[in-house]
Amino acid sequence: MEKRANAVTFKGAPLTLVGPQLKVGDKAPEFTCLSGLETLTLAQTPAKARLFSVVPSLDTPVCSEQTRKFDKELAGLKDKVASYTVSLDLPFAQKRFCGEHSVTNMTTLSDVHNQSFGKSYGTLIEGLPLSLLSRAIFVVDKGGKITYVEYVPEVASHPNYDAALAALKTAAG
Repeated sequence: MEKRANAVTFKGAPLTLVGPQLKVGDKAPEFTCLSGLETLTLAQTPAKARLFSVVPSLDTPVCSEQTRKFDKELAGLKDKVASYTVSLDLPFAQKRFCGEHSVTNMTTLSDVHNQSFGKSYGTLIEGLPLSLLSRAIFVVDKGGKITYVEYVPEVASHPNYDAALAALKTAAG
């Protein structure tokens, strides 16, 4: 498995990411995550524009804000897109978070089973005492091609919401 040393930082400390660094034009890699207690693969997601918002943990301030901001901004695109928040949080914690914060436009995906999303999309952080995913955004078009990628260089920072939403709207047509 490919490893990318010093790919991102967390509060200034360099971290290694496991998996490839994807780029615009790449075919979106397959993955298997948990959606609730059911497995979900990329192939099982709808053939429409898809947003994958990757966060370390929903129970942290930046991750919470990122998920809530995308949820709010996507309200007007409801059936044109499919939107997912991916983390290593357990499905039970994800469900609790969505209920407490009235998140309805983002589907949560837990990568806790085997970290296949993190390894396939190059967001799994190596070397921490607790496995976490690095903050990133991916937009995948209806044909399965990546049209937008952002690996946020500092894990504790916000992604570029405007650029990600613009890419999603373009992919949605």
